[in-house]
Amino acid sequence: MTAPTTDCLFCRIVRGEIPAKKVYEDEHVFAFEDIHPQAPTHVLVIPKKHFSGLKEAQAEDAEIIGRCHLAAAEIARQRNIEQGYRTVLNVGPGAGQSVFHLHVHLLGGRHLSWPPG
Repeated sequence: MTAPTTDCLFCRIVRGEIPAKKVYEDEHVFAFEDIHPQAPTHVLVIPKKHFSGLKEAQAEDAEIIGRCHLAAAEIARQRNIEQGYRTVLNVGPGAGQSVFHLHVHLLGGRHLSWPPG
């Protein structure tokens, strides 16, 4: 992992330089409402430490990636969507990743069809 960068949008949100509707925070992760929601619940869960994405992750990043998913599960419990939600990691531009700071999408609150996208 690398230190937060000065120009990364999500690093700037974590530092409070750009406003976001925070829904969860602990010492490792920060979660906020997506500004273009694709479901009634669409929250982005990000590690506070910067790394670009899953394909850049190293073995030592496994814990923080897991913490992002556990935070998503906690938010799902708080929002009473435990009977059906999805966590998504878009990896690279071809999968729709547009901000290159690892982030987990938590989607729920409506029927989620399969296959996605």
